[in-house]
Amino acid sequence: MYSEIQKYLGQTWKQFQKMFADRLTSEISALNKINGYLGERAGKQLRPTLTLLTARALRGFCNENVVRCAAAVEMLHTATLLHDDVADDSPVRRGSPTIRSMYSPTTSVLIGDFWLSRAIETIVGYCDERVVRIFALSLQMLAEGEMIQLEKAESLDTTEEDYYRIIYRKTASLFEAAIMSAAFSVKATQGEIEAFQQYACHLGLTFQIVDDILDYSPELNLGKPTGQDILEKKITLPLFGLIKNAPKSVVSELFQRMRQVGTDSKADALLAADAVSLVKQYGGLEYAAGYAEKETSLAIDSLSIIPDSQEKSYLIELAGHMAVRTR
Repeated sequence: MYSEIQKYLGQTWKQFQKMFADRLTSEISALNKINGYLGERAGKQLRPTLTLLTARALRGFCNENVVRCAAAVEMLHTATLLHDDVADDSPVRRGSPTIRSMYSPTTSVLIGDFWLSRAIETIVGYCDERVVRIFALSLQMLAEGEMIQLEKAESLDTTEEDYYRIIYRKTASLFEAAIMSAAFSVKATQGEIEAFQQYACHLGLTFQIVDDILDYSPELNLGKPTGQDILEKKITLPLFGLIKNAPKSVVSELFQRMRQVGTDSKADALLAADAVSLVKQYGGLEYAAGYAEKETSLAIDSLSIIPDSQEKSYLIELAGHMAVRTR
């Protein structure tokens, strides 16, 4: 699906790819080598795809500033992944070794900082000041989301309201930066801005909810361990489904085991496996999927004021795909 859309974007997509590659070129050969490695494993590049589709859905074309925003949002996203790999001690991402595991945590942080600085440099002095502001706000939100999550993991008292505060900041805020930067760059009307802000928010929430469902889905063979969220004491929607449906004794025992995480590796592995089984047994996946479907519907409905076009059709299709994706 992504390759189809990117092929449809044609020359616009090629302009993004060139901007992206050019902005990451350095006079330091080691840096270029690592950047090349990351570029070859860039994944679906969903966020810049959304940036370009938004501009074309609104005005039928992408100006240079839209292309700059697309490149910047992909750099910013990659920077956060490089930092996350250090925070999470991740050895693998997208089926390939992380920079943290290939080189060192320090290298991963420094490369992330480089990508982040290039992202800001790409838009500052060129784009609407609202673009710079929303990128800065997204970075603030990402940091706040991580801190709230760490705080709640320590206390193990996350509520569903807390969960939405976290995933809005950690995930949806970057979707908003990707989409709203395009809207600002083509001088969208207030009504159009509000419509796309809602689309971005609900799309980002859907993305993270499904990501949390995938953590309890070992049958999909995602190439990464399942049950990691519970070992990191992250209480997500699948676990909330279990909490609502399971006997209190089951929930109490599970939380008692979560409090002991890190003291016995064998016990941790058993906890992860048991949590996956219990979430399935007590309808946690269906519970979370219901919320994902609701967010998807809200995302699609928000585009009702936008005139029909192939770009709008792709934006709707992406929202539907987000709720049922398996990776």
